[in-house]
Amino acid sequence: MDLQISVFLLFILFTAGHSLSCYECTGLKGSCAGQTVKTCPSGSSQCQSLTMVMQFGNISRKVKMKDCAPACDSGSTNLGTSKSTTSCCDTDLCNVQDAPDHPSTLPNGKKCFSCDGQSCSTVSCSGTEDRCATATAIYGDQSLLLKGCISKSLCDAAVTAFNNFNLGSISCCEGNLCNGDQSNGAQSVSQSFLFLCCSLLSYFLLH
Repeated sequence: MDLQISVFLLFILFTAGHSLSCYECTGLKGSCAGQTVKTCPSGSSQCQSLTMVMQFGNISRKVKMKDCAPACDSGSTNLGTSKSTTSCCDTDLCNVQDAPDHPSTLPNGKKCFSCDGQSCSTVSCSGTEDRCATATAIYGDQSLLLKGCISKSLCDAAVTAFNNFNLGSISCCEGNLCNGDQSNGAQSVSQSFLFLCCSLLSYFLLH
């Protein structure tokens, strides 16, 4: 009995002192080839990987990010001109693989309006994208209207990020095409601002 108690206490001490390790990288050019190992700070219990693919006209950009996270929800978004996928796990160095560029190419039957700040259309949602999102991102004296498909888990995380960092506002709804098609109140913006906004969104989803 004493041996069992001793082993149990040692196990508790070991697990209490163990810090999660995750891969970390910020690949603004689409690669995490130089990823490093990071010992996560207290309070971070998961590893996270994000891939965002953006297409504006004939300009394409891919962003990959990895880091520790205090909380993480796997899911994806489709804003028409940009798509992102987030993968989460909770063991040491489990985020070695990049999040996929596209989580699923099979439409799930849901459709949402998609706006990129200049025009609106409709997109077919896929995978776990079970909500339509409407976001107004604020940068300086400019506002950008974004709409599209999103997983519920990522919408909840985005609402928290927008509120905590005063990025603007975001809301999600469940019905087909429930996020409307009006684009009033958003100024036309340059491609560079769209890139900046998407990069900021991906950063805050990872923290």
